[in-house]
Amino acid sequence: MPMQKLRQFEQELDELKQNLLRMAAEAEIAVKKSVTSVMSRNSDLAREVITDDISLNRMELAIEDQAFKILALRQPLATDLRLTTAALRIATELERIGDQAVNIAERALELNSRPPVDLPIDLQVMADLALGMVRTSIDAFVQQDPKLAIQVCQRDVEVDLMDDEYIQKILDMMIKESRWVTRLHHFIIIVRNLERIADLATNIAEDIVFIVEGRVIKHRCEDWMMA
Repeated sequence: MPMQKLRQFEQELDELKQNLLRMAAEAEIAVKKSVTSVMSRNSDLAREVITDDISLNRMELAIEDQAFKILALRQPLATDLRLTTAALRIATELERIGDQAVNIAERALELNSRPPVDLPIDLQVMADLALGMVRTSIDAFVQQDPKLAIQVCQRDVEVDLMDDEYIQKILDMMIKESRWVTRLHHFIIIVRNLERIADLATNIAEDIVFIVEGRVIKHRCEDWMMA
């Protein structure tokens, strides 16, 4: 490839990475706002998350268009090819993280219209753990570091255990406080949304291994941790 075309190609790849980083930042903000809308009973913030979701959808489409153009016009090989194809998947995972934030915000609107309940769980702890996984997976992407991706897989086990614990505690409260059943059901769904965000971060981590090492470990993250 001539030097000028090579530089242009490298610039296009860098722009693709930067767009993914911007999308990741937007997705993280959406999750933070949605959880805050629940914890602080701020319906305005919840509505903001729902309205702003269109921005993430547009970002996903723009990244897809950018990646397809690179594949069609540049015909990248090896690592560059894996990076470009993985970027498509990562954009989809980030858009789905945004969807989970919208789901949480919608539950916040329902909960905020009713009297508060005393929860036996700390949603903020679970949200911080899930968001930390998203940030680490994106750091792994930027640094092309599979070791960081391993950390995401390890934390996913923690989130899964927390998910089981939190759901059980909410179910126990439903038995004791039947008048709160509807509101507590919303919290079960929020916990599931947070667990799903952690799963999506794990999917991104798996994509990092594919980019760097060319290994497909989809649905085998735990086996890879033990290898």
